[in-house]
Order: sequence, then C-alpha cells, then structure tokens
Amino acid sequence: MTADAVTDASGTDRAARRAVTVFPVLVLLAGAIGLAMPDALAGWKTNVPYLLGVVMFCMGLTMSVADFQGVAKRPWAVALGLVAHYVIMPGLGWLIAHALDLSPQLAAGVILVGCAPSGTASNVVAYLARGDVALSVSVATVSTLVAPLVTPPLTLLLAGEYLPVEAGAMVTDILKTVLLPVLGGLVVRLLLGRYVDRVLGLLPWLSAATVALIVAVVVAGSAAAIKSAALVVFAAVVLHNGLGLALGYGAGKLARLGAPASRAMAFEVGMQNSGLAASLATAHFSPLAALPAAVFSVWHNVSGAVVAAWMARRTRRAERV
Repeated sequence: MTADAVTDASGTDRAARRAVTVFPVLVLLAGAIGLAMPDALAGWKTNVPYLLGVVMFCMGLTMSVADFQGVAKRPWAVALGLVAHYVIMPGLGWLIAHALDLSPQLAAGVILVGCAPSGTASNVVAYLARGDVALSVSVATVSTLVAPLVTPPLTLLLAGEYLPVEAGAMVTDILKTVLLPVLGGLVVRLLLGRYVDRVLGLLPWLSAATVALIVAVVVAGSAAAIKSAALVVFAAVVLHNGLGLALGYGAGKLARLGAPASRAMAFEVGMQNSGLAASLATAHFSPLAALPAAVFSVWHNVSGAVVAAWMARRTRRAERV
C-alpha cells in the first residue's frame, strides 16, 4: 500500500483507526465461524491460494512508481529494514518454538510466520503511529517482492528439523500467489490508474474480508485440535509479535534512523503477511501448522493498533513540550 493510498484509504486518523479496529473483529468473527461450522468450510481448503492471490492483487493495485522511487532514494534504510525483518522474525520463530517445546506442526507454523514478508496492514499502522510511512511502504514492497527467494530457503533452514520442507514447490507457490498477482495489480494500476483511484478506498476492506475468509478456512481445518493447542499458540504469537515490534524499533534506533523511521521499522519487522503463511502451511504442512498464522492475523492488528496509539500519544506530548 503506497503512502498516498494510506491517506486516500483512511482520509483521517479516525478512518484509519476504524480500519485497524474492524479488521481484527472481522477476523475474530471469521475464526468463530470456522470453529462452529468446520464441515461447511471443509471444501474450501483448496481455494486458500486463490484467496491469497486476491489479497496480493489488491496490494498491487495500491502500488505506484513512487514506491520504487522511494526505495532508490533511501537504499540504506530500506536494506536495513529488509535485513532486520528477515533476520529477527525467523530467528524469533525458531527460538520461541524451542523455548515453548512446540509440537513439530506448530513449530513449523510459527517459524513459517516468521519467514513471511511484511504484513499488508503495517503501512496503515505506521501512519497511525506518526511513523515514516514512505519507509514503511518501501520495506513492505521490497520484502514482498523478494519473498519467493527468501521465504522458502529460510523455512527449510529453520523448520526443516521439524517437518520435511519442499523449498522448490514453495517458491513456485509464492510466485503464483504473491509475486504474479502483485505485479498484475501494479500493471493494472499503471494502465487504468484513473479508474483504480475511484475504488482505492474499497481495496483494504476487500483485502480484510478475504483474509478473514482464509482464517475461517484455516480454523475450520484444525477445529478439533484448537482446544488443546489454543493457549500455547496464543503465547507463541504474543511473544513473536511483541518481541518483533520491540526489536524492530530497537534496530531503527541503533542505526540512528530517527524516531519516525524507528516507529515504521517496528511495524515492518513485527507485522507479518500471515495470510501467506497460512496458505503455505495449509498447502505444504497441515491445517494445524496454519493455526499460528490464523492467530497472528488477529493479534498483530490488535497489538499494532494499541502500540501505534501509544506511540502517537507520546509524540504529541513531546511536540507540546
């Protein structure tokens, strides 16, 4: 999502807060439906990659040439964000899986979440936190584009001790469900930008509804195991996300990027494309392995909104002094 798209989609702080508040509620509702009616959604498992493709196509529609110009203007900061994202979150996933002694399926799922690119809502949350939205957009864009080259080998390296990982097949899946839809959306935006601009505000809501459907399908697939695994999965997700936000912010401060950029780094590191993780876990591991991604989809939006509000309040107080 571009910096302009964040402004267009939200309009004001109030509209943006509404978006990040409604999204986790929508995902929670979808999870409850999946838990209550698993049989009704049993046949949807094969549709998860296509649903993710819709989300990524919407992301491509919000991109513009300015996003790539932003990368060229600040290569050092973007490179730092990219390295921090793909080092901190995968590493945390591996450490948490060992520390909590997770079962092989859940461990692989947590690690896969960590190996995914930046979350699609991170730009809006960075905007709410009064962070550097341009940097947030640049890091999210590059992390998504390089995902086919980075996510599979990282998953193989860190999750291979738990479950067999077919990295080659995973590359193909990410190309089909992430890179091609994103590029397709970008091309449509370039060719039909005047028409796309008219519906730009609707795209985040379409993405939110589609991610919610993915969560419902994932939860339905592992409904029988959720009662026994829910507590440990929630603990893993809270630790993963919380430490990711803190270490991402710390990386920005350590590199002396400044306060707004450090706030953006927090969300680009700590928020993941959990829809992609859920899709890959369902296709390559099992529905149970996709459960951490489903829980992450809810939690990182809740925590992101809370942390963003806290950061924005601190910033306003500092400006008054």
